[in-house]
This record gives sequence, structure tokens and C-alpha cells, in this order.
Amino acid sequence: MHFSLSDCVLDLVQNSIEADAGKVLLSLNQTTESFKVGIKDDGCGMSEAELKMATDPFYTDGKKHIHRKVGLGLPFLIQTLSMTDGNFDISSEKGKGTSIDIEFNLKNIDTPPVGDIISLLYQVMCFEGSYGMSAERSYADDKGSDSYTVNRKEMQDILGDLNSVSSLSLLRDFITSQEEELKTDWS
Repeated sequence: MHFSLSDCVLDLVQNSIEADAGKVLLSLNQTTESFKVGIKDDGCGMSEAELKMATDPFYTDGKKHIHRKVGLGLPFLIQTLSMTDGNFDISSEKGKGTSIDIEFNLKNIDTPPVGDIISLLYQVMCFEGSYGMSAERSYADDKGSDSYTVNRKEMQDILGDLNSVSSLSLLRDFITSQEEELKTDWS
């Protein structure tokens, strides 16, 4: 099981990228009561039978991780949501992509912590490959709400490749500044 909700989201985004997605859309909408996550990709998708098997912890296709005998990502996610009054919906079409909508109940004492959003957004921008990534982050509480978007292509256009120490440092600084502004604009 994952230590934080951010770790879980990172695992799901990595699945999208490894499914040959050219474009991944990530939304992270947080309030004091819930953390809603949406992931939509245009990757290889799954048939109805494959989708059903993907939620079975004792199934793996053996292609992405040849040494693994089980696939625990989705089953652990579903178990966590079931135990904490959360919601989960997944749809997929072979050759067209997959869409996942998750709502974590932050009021449930057993819900893992949200975790490090800055590191999550940093990491989803830095996976190997030529995928497009757009991540929208919003936060709302009784004092107000705000949002920001980080787009991988825009970051690459501004910073160059995301392999040098200086460009990676600037990417982290940018995401950190956006996250800090998100919660302080109305304080």
C-alpha cells in the first residue's frame, strides 16, 4: 500500500505513460473534505476483459514489469477507497486510452495523508518519454479558492530538456512557488 495519496497518484500517472500515452491530463482538486483526482490519457487502453483483470491483485500482463508476478496498484487503490468512504471510476477503450476519477475522503481518519504535491507534480513532468502532460491543481477552503496549471511542453520550451540540474531546479522552484501562492493568496 502507498504511504500517501500522492504516491498513489504518481503510480497511476506512470501507468498512463507506460501505456504509450501521447497526452496525459491530470487534475488534483483539494478541499478540506476531499481530494479529487482525474487522470485521462490517450494510451493503448484496455478491453473490458483487461480492465476487469487490472483490478485483480493476482494479475499482471507481464509486459511493463517482467519480473512482477502480481499487479497491486489498482487493487490497493480500490481497497483504500473502500475502507475510507471514497469513490472510484475507471473507463477504458482499447486503442483510445483510459480515464480514472477518484475521490478520497479526507475526513475519514483512515485516509492516508495527501502527501507531497510539489514532488508529485515535479516527478510526473520528469518521466522518460515524449508524452505531453498537463496538470491542473486547485485548492479550496472556507477562506477562498485558487488554481494553477503546469504544462510539460511549456516547461520544456522555457527550460530546455528536463535532464540538466539547472532546469530541474528551476522546474521545482516554479512548482513550489505555484503551490505556495495557492494557499496564501487569501490567508
